[in-house]
Amino acid sequence: MKKYPIYPKELSWLAFNERVIQEAEDEENPVIDRVHFLGIFSDNQDEFFKVRVADVRRKVLIEQIAGSAKDSKQLLRDINKGIARLSVRFDRAFRAVLAELQKRRIYFLMPEDLSASQGEWVREHFRAQVLPRIVPILVTPEIDLSKVLRDGANYLVVEIGKKDGVGYALLEVPDTSSRFLRLPNDQRNRRRHFMIIDEAIRYCLDMVLVDFFRYHSLNAWSMKFSRDAEYTLDDEIDRSLVEKMSIGLKQRLQANPVRLTFDREMPTEMIDMLKSKFGFAKGDSIIPGGRYRNFRDFIGFANPGEKYLANQPVSALSVSQFDRAKNTFDAIDQGDILLYYPYQKFNYFVELLRQAAFDPNVISIKINIYRVAKDSRVVECLMDAARNGKQVTVNVELKARFDEKQNLELSEKLAEAGITVMLGVPGLKVHSKLCLIARETQHGEQLYAHIGTGNFNEKTAEIYTDFSLFTCHQNICEEVRNVFNFIEYSFKHYDFKYLQVSPFNNRRKIRALINREIHAAKSGRKAVISLKLNNLVDDSIIRQLYAASQAGVKIRMIVRGMCALKPGIKGLSENISIISIVDRFLEHPRCLVFHNGGDPEVYLSSADWMTRNLDYRLEVGVPILDATLKKRVIDILEIQFSDRCKARVIDEQQSNSYVKRGNKKKVRSQMAIYDYLKKLK
Repeated sequence: MKKYPIYPKELSWLAFNERVIQEAEDEENPVIDRVHFLGIFSDNQDEFFKVRVADVRRKVLIEQIAGSAKDSKQLLRDINKGIARLSVRFDRAFRAVLAELQKRRIYFLMPEDLSASQGEWVREHFRAQVLPRIVPILVTPEIDLSKVLRDGANYLVVEIGKKDGVGYALLEVPDTSSRFLRLPNDQRNRRRHFMIIDEAIRYCLDMVLVDFFRYHSLNAWSMKFSRDAEYTLDDEIDRSLVEKMSIGLKQRLQANPVRLTFDREMPTEMIDMLKSKFGFAKGDSIIPGGRYRNFRDFIGFANPGEKYLANQPVSALSVSQFDRAKNTFDAIDQGDILLYYPYQKFNYFVELLRQAAFDPNVISIKINIYRVAKDSRVVECLMDAARNGKQVTVNVELKARFDEKQNLELSEKLAEAGITVMLGVPGLKVHSKLCLIARETQHGEQLYAHIGTGNFNEKTAEIYTDFSLFTCHQNICEEVRNVFNFIEYSFKHYDFKYLQVSPFNNRRKIRALINREIHAAKSGRKAVISLKLNNLVDDSIIRQLYAASQAGVKIRMIVRGMCALKPGIKGLSENISIISIVDRFLEHPRCLVFHNGGDPEVYLSSADWMTRNLDYRLEVGVPILDATLKKRVIDILEIQFSDRCKARVIDEQQSNSYVKRGNKKKVRSQMAIYDYLKKLK
């Protein structure tokens, strides 16, 4: 098989996070939003190391069994170079944001900046609110830091200067109600003073260590380490190699530290001590950075000043189809309804569940839960339905990364409420966004389905863009029922005519749709594919897109995150153009539009074009059959393809240059989409 160019997905992920740092650097963004983008960048980097870098490290270890790990080792080196480059940009962006905040009379103080009265206030606050949460961990020859420290937590490494040498202790920066201490305002010049809790600990080190140690100096530098997020082998790894692994190697793979980041001002002796204690070797991800490690906390930094310092919340729009109807079921009876969050109200879905919970005609509710909000109204409605005697079945995905504990507790809570809880399908992660309600009518049973691209989560629905389709199309609803039947009885086989269901027919349907456009192009007819995805990294699909381009199919894509396809290569992908949009909302839906000889076919899906989503997860895509809704999806995509503010070109090098405006209208697509939806009746 001919080898086609593929951009490494890990490096593409770093290119995505570079787009996030671009938003933090962008002086046209309100300064508080730039602060939040710094936090998002940091949070992304944490996940990148836990998942992506951990995966590459596993491959290096496993490939050593086969006698060669050259490719993976080089990839790891390239990753480390990319991280180092982004770290420099991050530090520069942070300094610029701090300077901008100071222009707005918002100051983050260092210990040396405190006045006597401020210092007294900090020490009193520290004694009452912070000190009770801190227990030093003393570094001794016997201690294994990789086992006793908490993954992802922020630590201060304390150098204890003694007469006979130097000792070390680690202080975990505790989780408190806020990472930012707001000091009493300076009424004379209206300055607003904040102190990051790390600095408060530095200022009060003597209170932490009290009199148990004889020392002449105390100094502290920040540090954080990350573990492998999960011990699961990537499906791309040869299974025969896995079978050859020794028990010792398997133990090395499990929960290994994958990154050590630290204040670049940290003394060399302290760095060497940490590397030794964690067992890091040459080539591992040991990354110097700025003074702080947990920048993800800046996501929650609230605007302490004037409104113009932050983007104001978008008021979610009402939808007339729901508002005019007697109830939500009557609204769906009138025709399919498509919502687009956060522009339109997520509460319509909650209201559907609330009404279903007490509607005498409702027999049963089935739903897949992947991630839900804290204090979720969705969950409360499901429990209310069970209390009212409805048959409620909830599939809870326990392997939702980083939400495993929350989902386990949720499953227990639901079971206690009398809800039938399913825990997925062996070997498959259930990622579909489905809800099915069965209702008795005078004509017999009527089914109502929700099929979406995003989770049933009130909080993320405020910041993620996602589609939700509400339908009572009985053929589609019956197929949704079969998806739930498969989850419960995975030994049964089902055929799906309308739905694209991974791992059953999704890959096959996608390939058939692409091949139809290829055939049209080869026949001299117009052939166009327009796609919106979070990630595009599946080798087989990429090869087929290259083939489509070579056949003359015009392919336009919006890919938010990882993109392994290289567009614009003459003779291979010159008919493919790709952009990525990063703005105030996280672009999350997956949309597929195929020209189909002038009668476009439009699909919404929960699945990205990744091997795991197409072959190893339960995902569901749905065709949009209503002509008005089909046009709406196409219109929204066209608005995004016309973005001249927040769209970046994904080129062969993934250099992240902005789409040039030229003499075209300045379009910021997220705001333009809001205006478009606002005009709908």
